[in-house]
Amino acid sequence: MKVLYFHQHFSTPQGSAGIRSYEMARALVARGHQVTMVCGSYGVGKTGLTAAFAKGMRRGMVDGIEVIEFELRYTNRDGFVKRAATFFKFAWRSTRVALFERHDLLFATSTPLTAGIPGIAARWLRGSRFVFEVRDLWPELPREMGVIRNPVVLGLMGGLEWLSYHSAQRLVGLSPGIVAGITRRGIAAERVTLVPNGCDLDIFSGNANAWRPEGVAATDLMAVFAGTHGIANGLDAALAAATELQARGREDIKLVLIGDGKLKEGLIERARAQGLRNLVFCDPVNKARLAGLMASTDVGLQLLANVPAFYYGTSPNKFFDYIAAGLPPLINYPGWLAELVTEHRCGLAVAPDDAAAFADALEHAADHRDELRQMGARARELARAQFDRALLAGRFVRWLEAAADAKAVPGPARGEAP
Repeated sequence: MKVLYFHQHFSTPQGSAGIRSYEMARALVARGHQVTMVCGSYGVGKTGLTAAFAKGMRRGMVDGIEVIEFELRYTNRDGFVKRAATFFKFAWRSTRVALFERHDLLFATSTPLTAGIPGIAARWLRGSRFVFEVRDLWPELPREMGVIRNPVVLGLMGGLEWLSYHSAQRLVGLSPGIVAGITRRGIAAERVTLVPNGCDLDIFSGNANAWRPEGVAATDLMAVFAGTHGIANGLDAALAAATELQARGREDIKLVLIGDGKLKEGLIERARAQGLRNLVFCDPVNKARLAGLMASTDVGLQLLANVPAFYYGTSPNKFFDYIAAGLPPLINYPGWLAELVTEHRCGLAVAPDDAAAFADALEHAADHRDELRQMGARARELARAQFDRALLAGRFVRWLEAAADAKAVPGPARGEAP
């Protein structure tokens, strides 16, 4: 079958963004399907295309995937208005592709929520088979975070969410909370499946060239956060823990924050003003280089702002990279991931907004290295058993193949005309 795959923030492993869509598209190609990936230009991502843009677009083959990239540059540093404008420009241009490009199935993944617009248009104007993947619950998340308060905007977002869900024949949720959130919007449970983010065991196999940033000694306990430095990530917790550890004289524990985002410069300035010698900032790196860092890391920091919607409603890439590399994660909020590491004794879970508990956990890790290594071994076993990307990609491909088969698609959603 021919799949039109829409992901505004698509990246290959050459970038420093998540590669879920790249791996899922490759799995489809391996099963004999044709895939056209439609995306924008993402600040920390790399699509694999190098030709010049012509009329705001370039097109070519990357690892068996046809890629259409629009010259719509986006970074996490952009303000709300600029980001919203980029989202709607991408949705508009993607809708034109959805309406005129030949396909057997249209697949769209959020975020942003506007990613569903081309699927909605193709479903109702072309009768396309449409599958929608939900990575975050909108507008629930921005409402709880307080980043969007305008009731009109929230109402419009809620309407777009409802229409995206009810226009899709099938849906994919990345966490248990997301799947539950979809069904709360009136979608029958048999139309939704859980396919969480996965572990790239081949990339984080331990064969990478290990390295540590300048300022981190070989004997130091190194705890790494690898991801976006934005509002949702709650990196104030890292600064608070670093302050606590420095006050305790634990110079042998270093926190490394690697990535980019709109809050990074402010975090660096605050760390400098507070004289934090145990906090190290690094630029984003590609997956191969990240694997080398992970090979030398002791603890992976899974941090988020203390927002209840995050507890069960996220499936962070970094968590799965950590356990793939055999790193015990330290999680600073409750929810399904904290429950998972507690059940499998493969990581550390601390209460949110508790700098002393955060510091205690890192001190315990530094003083009990054998126990830490045992946790890491169990983390990698969990990665193999439940989150191997190859296994999850097989589930994903079968779900899309069934959606493309009219006989296999479940009946209409509640309230939708048959």
